[in-house]
Amino acid sequence: MNQAGKIIAVDPPFAIPGGEITVDCEGFQITRGNDHGVFVGGVKCAVTAASSSRVIANVPDDVPSEYTRIHLESGAFQSVPVDMIVGKRIADNMHIVANPAVDPNTDAIILTRSGGRGQHLPVTLFRLEPDGYLDEMPEPILNPTGIAFDRDGRMFVTNRAEGEVYEVSANGTATVYATGLGIATGIAFDAENLLYVGDRAGTIHRVREPGDVEIFTVMEPSVAAYHMAFGTDGRLFVTAPGLASHDAVRVVDNEGFDEVFFRGFGRPQGLAFDKDGNLYVAACYKGRHGVVQVSADGKTARHFVAGNNVVGLCFTRKGDLIVATGDSVYSVPCGVQGTLLDR
Repeated sequence: MNQAGKIIAVDPPFAIPGGEITVDCEGFQITRGNDHGVFVGGVKCAVTAASSSRVIANVPDDVPSEYTRIHLESGAFQSVPVDMIVGKRIADNMHIVANPAVDPNTDAIILTRSGGRGQHLPVTLFRLEPDGYLDEMPEPILNPTGIAFDRDGRMFVTNRAEGEVYEVSANGTATVYATGLGIATGIAFDAENLLYVGDRAGTIHRVREPGDVEIFTVMEPSVAAYHMAFGTDGRLFVTAPGLASHDAVRVVDNEGFDEVFFRGFGRPQGLAFDKDGNLYVAACYKGRHGVVQVSADGKTARHFVAGNNVVGLCFTRKGDLIVATGDSVYSVPCGVQGTLLDR
């Protein structure tokens, strides 16, 4: 009998290095000493709990990325390997506090080195080109936080230190588009190409044209940032991470009235939607960190990507999920089509 047992399922199906995964199995035998374990891409994982039917482990930092395999070992025995996908690190040494974004004109990924509030850095915006080249954008924006593209392909970035939104041209030139936005963090465009900006203190502003700012709605303040995205139904979805372990994703209708869409997250942050209306949230859920998928009706949720310190995410045109932690960015080939590039 193979005392390494058999892998039944790996949850979640995707991970980035450091993420915690659960391996459901049968017949796994725990041996004395260090003669048993979980291996991803041939690299041994740190095991935090184990039984004959379930093993909880962390994906190693040096594991081979993207398409790899996972197996169990016990004594001299190995289980039959099972396919697994681990995100590939595509950028590091960043300081990201919200979603990255994909330029719909070039498919480049826009990243930030935000820094602490009021901290002046020589370079704060980067373009990660499809060929992997990381290009510095020439004009720094103080504390860039949220990034969004409008329906004409123009890029806009929030400056949380000065409560401003900048329009950034294709050559990197930044000009002020709107001011007086408080601690400007989240940013999103609706179907009519109107700009919405979330102030960390609780106000969501609507900008109809340059300099024309109005209050759309007022919500609870956040200890970190407002993160926003429009769903496929045209409503505005918002997270405002607090200190509780049972925070909600809220949804705001076009009149500014909000309600709970899904509750149960610890520190929910970046948001993105797929074409079927499912919501993806960077959050802690049931004590596990990473990206959570919430069904379009808001009734069910499941872990989608395991990972620590995830703050933002976005989908590429080819169906990869870009997962951003505080300092690194990963590409996870999950085969899911997002909504923002299909305009």
